[in-house]
Amino acid sequence: MEILKQATLIFLIQKFDNNIQNIVLAMKKRGFGMNKWNGVGGKVEPGETIEQSAIRETEEEISVIIKDIVKVAELTFYFSENPDWDKVVYVYFAENWEGEPIESEEMKPQWYTVDSIPYENMWPDDIFWLPEVIKGQKLKASFTLDSHDTILEQHIDIVDEL
Repeated sequence: MEILKQATLIFLIQKFDNNIQNIVLAMKKRGFGMNKWNGVGGKVEPGETIEQSAIRETEEEISVIIKDIVKVAELTFYFSENPDWDKVVYVYFAENWEGEPIESEEMKPQWYTVDSIPYENMWPDDIFWLPEVIKGQKLKASFTLDSHDTILEQHIDIVDEL
């Protein structure tokens, strides 16, 4: 069995009364996922842990230094027409960081309230899993997409721990 590439996603969050109220999304300005809102992150480099990658990518992409992260999801993506894109994405929330999100050559960050997340301008799978993790669930999910970013298959499991 082939080992899938690993990637990370971090969402900066702000809570009020223990509920997530605000979240940072970033507009991808180039490359894979261009013109979509998403978390920040990227591929895991040789010799680094998944968590180190998440922290490094956040600093590179939006100039924020993460102090701690909490894993909220593991998402496996299969691309029916381009298996080279297949990957496992480890999703984290961060409540504690230094600095303010700043635009880079790759990403343009913006705060959203959880009620105003622009799902129509995100990956099509996000609407199925992101609301669940915002509500405090942890999950493992898999999605198969075609070359038009249409979901062909999906499976989501709420789990107790990751």
